[in-house]
Amino acid sequence: MDGFRLPIGDWADTAVDWIRDNLGWLLTAISVGVSWLVDSLTDVLLNTPIVGIIVIAALLGWLVRSWQFALGTVVSFVLILGMGQWVTAMQTLALVLVAAVIAVAIAIPLGIQAARSDRFSAAIKPVLDLMQTMPGFVYLIPAIVFFSIGVVPGLVATVIFALPPGVRLTELGIRGVDSETVEAGHAFGATPGQILRGVQLPLAMPTIMTGVNQVIMLALSMAVIAGIAGADGLGKEVVQAMSTVDIAKGVEAGLSVVFLAVYLDRLTAALGNLRGQRSSLLSILARRRGQAAGQRRAAAVAAGPREAEVVAGSANDYRRAV
Repeated sequence: MDGFRLPIGDWADTAVDWIRDNLGWLLTAISVGVSWLVDSLTDVLLNTPIVGIIVIAALLGWLVRSWQFALGTVVSFVLILGMGQWVTAMQTLALVLVAAVIAVAIAIPLGIQAARSDRFSAAIKPVLDLMQTMPGFVYLIPAIVFFSIGVVPGLVATVIFALPPGVRLTELGIRGVDSETVEAGHAFGATPGQILRGVQLPLAMPTIMTGVNQVIMLALSMAVIAGIAGADGLGKEVVQAMSTVDIAKGVEAGLSVVFLAVYLDRLTAALGNLRGQRSSLLSILARRRGQAAGQRRAAAVAAGPREAEVVAGSANDYRRAV
């Protein structure tokens, strides 16, 4: 057994070489597209007046949560500005937002499919486990091989690392929708697609928003790793501080990451709570409508064909509304 060895690493190396040699056009397209998205958003954030960004962030906090959160947002952003980390903070914010949007755009459809198919759910779970438990530094090796040094490998590694919670919580939210509420939609004759859009997704939105929150938090946690790959931002500042043992610079960059993380965490959590209140109301209304539909159908069967036509007409109206 001493000489026995599985060459899994060699197989992975061969696979990476094959992808680089045969899918170069796809890698180039991804690199150009991702770079354009991050650079464009960074330019927008840096060219917007600082006061304007602080006011917009505070207003969002006030609208979705409270004036105390808005005040804390102003203080946090002013501290970032005072520490001289505004430019790097906006670069990190652009990277995190783009990575989060890409991860959510992939995670929600996968989570919906996993909720609707037990076979697909069983097949994707080991992949998600691998993505979530693999050390983030490992993703940088093929990412740098594919995309060279810069923002793209850091963003790709961030998306891979942040994706699993979005898929899992989307599936959990849809599977957790009350079966009686779904049956109410069936009672009105709604199609599976209409039930998904009009019943399951709205009621699962609080759990989905929790997944979005976790995606953003994990994306921010990858800021330092993205900095190692050469991406500009607070992560690069932390890496430079580590290499030069610059305590002051490391503390300032680390605190800036914390301020961004707290703001985005509280903002997305508040949005999830708002969705949760609306979803509870939708669940109650749908259940009551389902009960009323069952009563009307029973009455129609007992009364005769004319009443049955009226009930069928109301079911058609419900399908068009959903």
